[in-house]
Amino acid sequence: MSLLELKNVTLKFGGVTAVDNLTMELREGEVFALVGPNGAGKSTVFNMISRFYTPASGSISFDGQDLLRVRSHDVPRLGVARTFQNIELFDRATVLQNLLIGRHRHRRTTLIEEMFFVGRAWGEERAHRHAVEEVIEFLDLQPYRDKFIAGLPYGVRKVVELARALATKPRLLLLDEPASGLSVEETQDMRWWIEDIRRQMGITVLMVEHDMGLVGKVSDRVLALDGGKKLAEGTPAEVQAHPEVIAAYLGTGAISKTASATGERV
Repeated sequence: MSLLELKNVTLKFGGVTAVDNLTMELREGEVFALVGPNGAGKSTVFNMISRFYTPASGSISFDGQDLLRVRSHDVPRLGVARTFQNIELFDRATVLQNLLIGRHRHRRTTLIEEMFFVGRAWGEERAHRHAVEEVIEFLDLQPYRDKFIAGLPYGVRKVVELARALATKPRLLLLDEPASGLSVEETQDMRWWIEDIRRQMGITVLMVEHDMGLVGKVSDRVLALDGGKKLAEGTPAEVQAHPEVIAAYLGTGAISKTASATGERV
């Protein structure tokens, strides 16, 4: 079943075409990766889905709803959460406080109830705390729950940002370079968490990632972009072996070397 669809989407910045007539479909329950060299348009796709950018043409729908009619701050209410290349956390707040911010889309209380902690405020606060503690336990963040973000190592902050996204209880999780800046051990942990997010939480994952080892291990399907255009789509192995993808990453000379090694004609 299709959860997210982009049809013939084009986005331009002045005379530069960042995304060129892109069509892609994300099925519910899968892990789907966008790959490509720097400047390929991967994060731009994320920014269109998040409604930070509006395409010049084409359509984007989530669970049958037209996302282009939704304001950016309302996208999380539909069940879409994301992380960023550059960590976007509140440094002077604790891990727990940052995760509670992720519960904002579930708040149903009025301003008066919040100010005086009456009516629904007490019950909602308990529910939010319970949901956040579940995420803290899931990602092994118990030692850091009451620590300020500013004092945490980079790898832990990456996990906290993932945790805040999960605290929203999304149906679709957008991961923008989740392994960027991580050690080999931290990247392995990220692999396990992505697998568990899909398997245990039932969350569909769309990620942008340069680490092809991670992509190959967790992704069901991969779409390669270059210059905003789709080069190839398929399984990780199919995309990595595609001549245009090899050329985009390594240069056209790599195609001849690959063909010579496999005995294929070019």
